[in-house]
Amino acid sequence: MASNVQVKFTQIFINNEWVDSVSGKKFATINPATGEKIVDVAEGDKADIDRAVAAAKECFKLGSVWRTMDASQRGRLLYRLADLMERDFDYLVQLETLDNGKPVEASKSDLGESINRVRYTAGQADKIHGLTIPADGNNFAYTRLEPYGICGQIIPWNFPILLFSMKIAPALATGNTCVVKPAEQTPLTALYLANLIKEAGFPPGAVNVVPGYGPTAGGALVVHRDVNKISFTGSTEVGKLILQGAGKESIKKITLELGGKSPLVICDDADIDTAAMIAHEACFINQGQCCCAATRTFVHEAIYDKFVAKSKELAMKRIVGDPFDLKTQQGPQIDEEQYNKVLDLIESGKKEGAKLECGGQKIDSKGLFIQPTVFSNVTDKMRIAVEEIFGPVQQILKFKTMDEVIERSNDTDYGLAAGIFTKNMDNANMYIQGVRAGTVWVNTFLDGSAQIPFGGYKMSGIGREGGDDGLREYLQVKAVVTKITQKNC
Repeated sequence: MASNVQVKFTQIFINNEWVDSVSGKKFATINPATGEKIVDVAEGDKADIDRAVAAAKECFKLGSVWRTMDASQRGRLLYRLADLMERDFDYLVQLETLDNGKPVEASKSDLGESINRVRYTAGQADKIHGLTIPADGNNFAYTRLEPYGICGQIIPWNFPILLFSMKIAPALATGNTCVVKPAEQTPLTALYLANLIKEAGFPPGAVNVVPGYGPTAGGALVVHRDVNKISFTGSTEVGKLILQGAGKESIKKITLELGGKSPLVICDDADIDTAAMIAHEACFINQGQCCCAATRTFVHEAIYDKFVAKSKELAMKRIVGDPFDLKTQQGPQIDEEQYNKVLDLIESGKKEGAKLECGGQKIDSKGLFIQPTVFSNVTDKMRIAVEEIFGPVQQILKFKTMDEVIERSNDTDYGLAAGIFTKNMDNANMYIQGVRAGTVWVNTFLDGSAQIPFGGYKMSGIGREGGDDGLREYLQVKAVVTKITQKNC
């Protein structure tokens, strides 16, 4: 296992400088593929968040270099950052795989998408326009789109590079400053990207990165009075706490991208081989650690048995192992907490009467590996059909009619994504209109790009990331009205 990646940055990044935590504390980041410590990282808490917010506030000060910078120049800095990410592509891939455990090919895909998103957002920086308004009377009215100010960005562990890029790029393009709290499980690529931000030429305080734990560093960021916006990606449970905290000392703009239990409907006219392959990848992607993974697969009763057999075959062929091996398709779960949660839910599926088609066991090794698992004969009220598993477990349910499957698709607290495979566009349009989800895929799943907004309905979140809608999450509207005085020439 190629775990000899040199870790270059382990301190806190504030004001374009590397500093130790005020407390002097450190925490270990662990390689989930081996269970071994990679390195100790500075543990930030409230005192460090206070320092980082002060730096971001100074950078955002009226008349500062950042506030007076031309929008096109902000875009050029982001283009430069994307170029540096591309320059250090191989190193970042190795570091992401080491810290997160995802297969190296998946890390390459994530980093490539991250670079695309930074470049896309760079191009938006000087294309942000207000409107002139035909106001009544002798008034000239227009709107300005202005940054919120200091943005707290809380990053999850499942897509560290991708989510870091998706959050900081639109914040910077629109003229905000950032304090980033990466997940304690995966802080290393965020710290390396911080150094690239400095190298790209962003002024001190534009981006600050404080590794630490959620209740301390993250909690301090959420309640800080000088923070104007919070963007969080993670669990619905933590999202609720952030909503409460954000209103404790002040009122903040909030963007939340939370959990999901996404349905994928396979109609009886679908090509079974294609649908089964895409459903397999849509469920098992990133070791199942994906908020919009297709974890409720609804299959029409006429093709149910064939689909289950194909899904079982695909899962049994899935290669699990060393994430640095180019043949590996599935790495370890991120940590023991998630690992044990997945195993517990698998056991609940067995006890509640679902049929275990394959997998269902941990893999004996130093790392946190679980066999690719497929359940058939799953019913709607089983825990595996209700709770977000966040592991390599596919649940296959049976349906008869479109009306029924739409109702069952919506019978969840979540509403992040959904999909349907069919050759009948009437069925597809019926499902698109009926299902309550932020993204609906037709004859595909998980396809996306920087231009497409992403976010959830219901308890899957608030707001959007990506595209023009995601950019506007970092802008507030100021109306300006000027009286026009009539004078004779």
